[in-house]
This record gives sequence, structure tokens and C-alpha cells, in this order.
Amino acid sequence: MWMLWLFLLEFQLKATGLACLLQSGKRVMSELDFAAQVIPRSIKILAVTGTNGKSTVVTFVGQMLNHLGIEAFVGGNLGNPLSEAAFHCIALPSSKPKFQVAVVEVSSYQMEIPNKYFCPTVSVVLNLTPDHLERHKTMKNYALTKCHLFSHMVNTKLGLLPFGNQHLNEAIKGHRFNLAWIGAFPGVKIDTEAKTASFEVPAVGVVSQLQLHNMKVMGRHNYHNAAVAALSVLGLDIGVDVEALNSTIEILRTPPHRMQIVHRDIQGVTWVDDSKATNLEATCTGLMDLKGHKCVILLGGQAKVLNGQESNGFEKLIEPLNHHRCVIT
Repeated sequence: MWMLWLFLLEFQLKATGLACLLQSGKRVMSELDFAAQVIPRSIKILAVTGTNGKSTVVTFVGQMLNHLGIEAFVGGNLGNPLSEAAFHCIALPSSKPKFQVAVVEVSSYQMEIPNKYFCPTVSVVLNLTPDHLERHKTMKNYALTKCHLFSHMVNTKLGLLPFGNQHLNEAIKGHRFNLAWIGAFPGVKIDTEAKTASFEVPAVGVVSQLQLHNMKVMGRHNYHNAAVAALSVLGLDIGVDVEALNSTIEILRTPPHRMQIVHRDIQGVTWVDDSKATNLEATCTGLMDLKGHKCVILLGGQAKVLNGQESNGFEKLIEPLNHHRCVIT
């Protein structure tokens, strides 16, 4: 059964070698597909991709489900590969699997090989901004690769996309799933001033409102992350309602090194670790949410190729950083 060519994208095989294998006609299988072939269909898969915010939304979903007593595997590109969930299913075969839900962060690299078995119940593309273009070459290719996530989703499956992104709108043509928008109806609208999220997705029977007042994490963008996480959970149709999700908002915590408050000193200065931001857009979003605070900010990452442009775009950080006490890079 397992006499297959299996190549783990996490090891980042050279693109030329992978392309040759794909063109040769040999069977090449992604790690996601390898796992999905084994995982019982009773386990619902919630997959999240996008340029920014993937790890935070996946973490929020995991925390929500855990708080509500729902067993969930949380991993993928975030850390533990989906194959670990598959191995659990093989090692402990039973009528009642260990997990009810598998929450998976998915990168564009993982979607480069066409999948046969990987078919999430809910798929989310959070956003799409220039990144990884040294690999994907164009935004059109980048969008098409991201939207491979929807390849086998039909009927009651829910797909969430950001409203108004031309590249993604083109990429999903021909797909057949229940489409909902981040920023419009059907979908979710977030009011960061009122700290509420309104859900209207009649196709999956969701019309309700989520209260975000009790969030403890820093940054208005995390209102969006929490709202998308909540709607994704509702889309799984596992008996969770908005009232239950409201009780989870105050326990949400971001992953380490993402707008993480590490110290507040006696002079009123907040020390913030945002060293995990992997591109300029993510860094700018975090910094905009720190306006009005006096901060020492830890930044990290690596400059990426921007299609031969003379600037790497770092000058965009000057104005928001000018409001703060110190930057550590």
C-alpha cells in the first residue's frame, strides 16, 4: 500500500529535482496527502493558509477547541506534521479516533504537489500579499498555489477568503464550495471599534455575533484572527455555537515571538517581541497596532527577494518605528 514516492516538502527539496520527478510521470505524494490518506473521514480537517497570520489563527482554533473539551490535533507547517496525527490513527486503531478535528497550517510550498486525498471540511486563505516570489515568480502563480487548498472541496465544505483580492478571485474560478468572505457577507465583518464580529453564512446555517471585548492579546489585527478562527470552528459543524465561543475569547494567547509582551517596566515602557514576523507586511501590521504605546521592540527575520527591486521595502518601517523608544534587531 505504501510503495509510493513520498517526498516531504518540509525538507525543501530543490525545486528543479521535484519538477523533474513530477514531469517524469512517477507518483509524487505530498506529506499532507500521505497523512490524509490514512486519517479517518470522521476526523474533520480545518486548513489555514495565507501570507500572514496562519500560525496565530491555527493556534487560536486549537485553544478554542481545547477550552470547549474537543480533542484536536494542531500542527502542519506550524510544527508537528499532519503525518503525526496519521501515525496516531495507525498505532491506535479504534472505533473512536483520538482526535475529532485536525487543525493544520498549510504553506504554499506544501500545496505545490497536487493532492488526491487532502480535502478539508473548512479551508481558509487569510490574505495574499507579495511573498515567496523568488519561488512562485508572480502573484498569479502564488494565488493559484494557495487555492489548491480548495481542489476537492464540494457541497457543504466551507471556504473562507479575503474580500476583494483580484488574484484570489481569479484563482478560485471553477471551484465548487460554500464561499464566505473575510470582510463581507456572506462571511464575517469585524468592527474593531465596537470589538464585535458579525457572522452571516446562511449556506452553513450561521447568523450570529461574536463579542471580542475580553481579548487579552495585543493588536487590532488579532480581532480579525480571533473572528476568522471562530467562524472556521462554526463551519466544522461539530455542535459548537457562538455562545460557547464567546467564553473562549479571554483565554486566547498568540504563539511565541508574535507581538508577544515580555515585560512592562516601571517607566511605562512595554517590551514587545515580534521577531517571528516573516515579511514586511506582517511587521507593519504589528507596528500599526502599537501606536500610542511606548515600546522597546524586538524584530527579526531575513530580507527577501522582491523581483529585482532596488529596495527591500524596509523604509516603510521608519515612520511607525519612530514612535517607540528602541528597536532591537
